Amino acid sequence: MKNSHILSRAAFVSLGLSLSSPLLAQEEPAPAPAEESVFDGDYLTVGLGVAVGPSYEGSDNYTISPLPVALGSIGGIDFQPRGPGIAFDVIPDQKDAKVDFILGPVVRARFDRQNSIKDPVVRSLGKLDFAVEVGPFAGVQVNRVLNPYDSLTAQVDLRWDVAGAHDGMVIYPSLTYFTPLSRSIVTSLSASAEHVDDDYANYYFSISPAGSTASGLPTFNATGGWKNVSVASLTAIDLDGDVTNGGFSLIFLGSYSRILGDAKRSPVTSIRGSANQFFGAIGLGYTF
Repeated sequence: MKNSHILSRAAFVSLGLSLSSPLLAQEEPAPAPAEESVFDGDYLTVGLGVAVGPSYEGSDNYTISPLPVALGSIGGIDFQPRGPGIAFDVIPDQKDAKVDFILGPVVRARFDRQNSIKDPVVRSLGKLDFAVEVGPFAGVQVNRVLNPYDSLTAQVDLRWDVAGAHDGMVIYPSLTYFTPLSRSIVTSLSASAEHVDDDYANYYFSISPAGSTASGLPTFNATGGWKNVSVASLTAIDLDGDVTNGGFSLIFLGSYSRILGDAKRSPVTSIRGSANQFFGAIGLGYTF
């Protein structure tokens, strides 16, 4: 399976990397003979975690929420979380290929300021509708970069809201490096960004005269641009000591995002929130 950025909340995808031969503990002096892995054919990883993150993008109030995840590969089609949402890679991986290509559809829901708004001033601006962003994603994965089992993946989403909420477009590029640390531990490091158009920026970060009257915040007209940059790290620890045979794994995720441009200058962020956004999660996954 091809890696992709763990989006903040999409980061669990790194658990689904398929390997044609087993991960070897670093202390082993020589490679072991190839053997079958649970990831060689069809497989499914399901999990549930507890996440701590901002109550909305730009908030300095944090909430605790459940974080379900499902990813896998069936019939050569990989599917991975795109939190909350899903992406399908319809190009089958080639066995032992140095380079794999990624292409398929992606769907992502966005519930920002739809619920769990802790700040009473921001809450007085009113709830926003949830968005459903749909579009293609594409990329390339280079295998065996520094060792026989690592990979470097670059990909980009192009998504449009089809639910009539922000009615805008999001461009989401990402770069992810994945590697095993031992036979039982795998980790990934990711960097990503989001570019939004004027419709998106206006919906989430502008304040109208009516909103200013209701909240006491100054009016603000937000325009599009680079909305944020993010870095994330995910580590999975297989509980029986062998990631290649499936079973249970502990998952640890942390990310930091810096809000940019008009999203940062908006009173929702600059007065009532923070441009620094942190996210963390711990969960339990099962692969079969």
